[in-house]
Amino acid sequence: MTLRRHLLAALLGAMALHTTTASAQTHRPQVKAVATFSILGDLVRQVGGDRVQVFTLAGPGEDAHVFSPSPSHARTVTGAAIVFSNGLGFEGWMTRLIRSSGYKGLHTVVSQGVEAMKEDRKHGHGHSHGHSHGHHDPHAWQDPKNVMVYVGNIAQGLCQVDAQGCDSYQANARVYTERLRDLDREVRAAWNAMEADRRKVITSHDAFAYYGRAYGVQFLSPQGVSTEAEASARGVARLIRQIKTENIRALFVENISDPRLIEQIARETGVQPSGVLFSDSLSDPSGPAATYIDMVRHNTAALLGAVGRP
Repeated sequence: MTLRRHLLAALLGAMALHTTTASAQTHRPQVKAVATFSILGDLVRQVGGDRVQVFTLAGPGEDAHVFSPSPSHARTVTGAAIVFSNGLGFEGWMTRLIRSSGYKGLHTVVSQGVEAMKEDRKHGHGHSHGHSHGHHDPHAWQDPKNVMVYVGNIAQGLCQVDAQGCDSYQANARVYTERLRDLDREVRAAWNAMEADRRKVITSHDAFAYYGRAYGVQFLSPQGVSTEAEASARGVARLIRQIKTENIRALFVENISDPRLIEQIARETGVQPSGVLFSDSLSDPSGPAATYIDMVRHNTAALLGAVGRP
C-alpha cells in the first residue's frame, strides 16, 4: 500500500507539473514583434494581446523622424518574427535598418489602405509655412478612423506569422475597433459644440492635419511634416502676422519638439503656450498619453480648452 501511495503521489505530481507548464506556455508570448515607434507599439499590443511580445524602437518621448537606430536595435529586428512600421515616409531610416540587420521576416506597413494626405493638398486644414515637395503626410494615426485601418493590417500581419493565434488577433482587433469608433464619436461631438471660427491652433510642426480634416480644425505650424525641416524666417514672420490678425489664442508645444521656436512666437505675439500636445510619441506609462486612446483624449481636451478661452 505504501508503494502504491508513493506511485499515486508521483503520478499526481507529474500531472500537476504538466498542467502548470502547459498553462505557462499558453500565457507566454508566442510572437516577437517590433514596432518602429511608441504609438504603433501600443496598437500592436492591443491587437496582439498575451500572444505577442512587442519591442518598440523609438520609445515614449523619442522623435521617430530623427531616430538613429543602434546596433542593439538591429539585433532586436533580426530576432523578430514580424516588424511593423507606419510608412508614408515617416521612418526614413527603416530601409537602412532592415538591410543592415539582415532581417528576412515579415515587414508590415500599417498605413496600407489609408487615404494619405499630401503636403500640398491640405486645403488649409493643416498647412505649414515651409516648403512642400508633394510628399505624403505620414501622421495618419491622428485620425482614429485611419487607426482602424492600421488595426486591420496589424491583425492580418500577426495572422500570417501565427496562424494558431489568428482568431484571437481578429477578436482583439474587432473589440479595439469598436473602442476607436466610440473615441471618434466622442471627439466629433466635443468639436461640434465649438464655434467653427475659433478652431485655429498653432503647433510646433505639421503633425495634426489628419485630425484637422476629421474634426474641422485648422492647424498651422512653423515647421513642415517632419521635425527635420527648418522653419524659414519668412514663414515664421508670416505666421506671427496671421496670429495677430486672426486673434489665434491656441499655441502648443509638442512633446517631441524643441520648444524654443514656439516660445519665440509666444514672445512676439503675446500669446502664451497652452500646454503640450502629443503628436508622434506617447508619454511614459505614468503620463497623460500612455496609450493611443489616452493621447487623443488628452490632446482633444487641451485643444478645446485653449480655443475656448476668451
